[in-house]
Amino acid sequence: MGKKVLVLGTGAQGTTVAKRLDLEPNVDKIICADYDEAAAKELAASLTKAEGWHCDASHIEQIVPLLAGCDLVVNALPLEFGKNVIDAALEAKCNYQDFAAPEGFEDTWEKCMYRLLTEYNEKFKAIGKLAIMGTGSAPGTMCVVARDTMKDIDECDTINMMVYEGVEAKRFQPYWWSPVTALNDMDDLPVAWIDGKMVNTKPFSLPIVRDFDYVGYPVRFVEHAHDEPFYVGMRADDLFKGCRNAYFKYGGVGIEFAEPLARAGLLKRDPVEINGQTVNTHEIILSYLPHPPRFAREIQEIIDEGLVSDTGAFVVEAMGKKDGKDVRVESHLFAPGFVESFERFGVTGEQYITGQGGFLFTKLFVNDELNQTGFISSAELTDEANDKYLEYAKELDITIERRIIYDDPYYKNAPKAKEYVEWWEHPTITPVELP
Repeated sequence: MGKKVLVLGTGAQGTTVAKRLDLEPNVDKIICADYDEAAAKELAASLTKAEGWHCDASHIEQIVPLLAGCDLVVNALPLEFGKNVIDAALEAKCNYQDFAAPEGFEDTWEKCMYRLLTEYNEKFKAIGKLAIMGTGSAPGTMCVVARDTMKDIDECDTINMMVYEGVEAKRFQPYWWSPVTALNDMDDLPVAWIDGKMVNTKPFSLPIVRDFDYVGYPVRFVEHAHDEPFYVGMRADDLFKGCRNAYFKYGGVGIEFAEPLARAGLLKRDPVEINGQTVNTHEIILSYLPHPPRFAREIQEIIDEGLVSDTGAFVVEAMGKKDGKDVRVESHLFAPGFVESFERFGVTGEQYITGQGGFLFTKLFVNDELNQTGFISSAELTDEANDKYLEYAKELDITIERRIIYDDPYYKNAPKAKEYVEWWEHPTITPVELP
């Protein structure tokens, strides 16, 4: 009998997963559910195996009935609904996949992640099911690539996970995904794994510069709030060759837009008083940011107006030892760019890599390629499942190129972040308190 899957959320990610599932021979039924019932029904009507339903995920009692008979629930909802969907999956004894890392379990993000990977890991093991979080492109594909990179290194000192967003339109369009998420990430404290400890760094700090031949000019990367360093740090010894330092670094148009605003203090989410009036500068800036294009006509308009650049980089860089020698191992991920993604698939490059990257985890589920139980991150697949993910990715023109550099001068001379670098008025690195 084929699989039955509940897809919660009919935005770009949920829609991509539902459409891909409709093509999977091992899937018999798809339940598309959203607070916007019309959107859920419209999506379902475009598919052959789907039904559309209303669901207010702020009420767990509306989620559980939809899980009846389901093998998997794919959570493509905003972060605040994560706890309800996870608890519903436990009650229904169902596998769980989350594009992001859900909130609502603890007072800090780090404590929430720790609880999920420990307490909830045991809860899902107890029902014999698997839950995976962080299953988009970054985190998600990035974590799979990081694991694959470990094949070519014996001892790992430092992992830099880097994304450069070099797609720039002639119109004002700093972000190609949710501007709410983008701007919040710009203000959140990044997490890093430094000298074997979990710490918070400051946004836009600890810059590094790389010159990738396919970009054509030096690229500056800085600290940015993302999940990957936490996932790596939690499994540094057993999955990442004893990694002592792990960072997520981001660069490109979005950083160039946000960094001066952060330096001016305008991204803070707390209201401030200006000339006797209480204002929230974060919300003001957000109100002026355009939404990313969703429909074909909108993407076509941007292409017709012209792009300033259509480039990018998605790289895992691991530094350490191989065969007793200093080594830097680079894994470069290549996928269709903005124009190619639209010409071939009718979406932006961001929509393509994130949607397909997430779907590949779903494909592992429905094809019974996952034999684990518990609650894990996307960095914790078995070696076999990790390899199968990359095999599936090739079918979607998502490929990896490995570059191995011995006796690399950068690695030998790189300054240690633990020496503290000032970022405006505060120390860069502060410890993270975990239970």
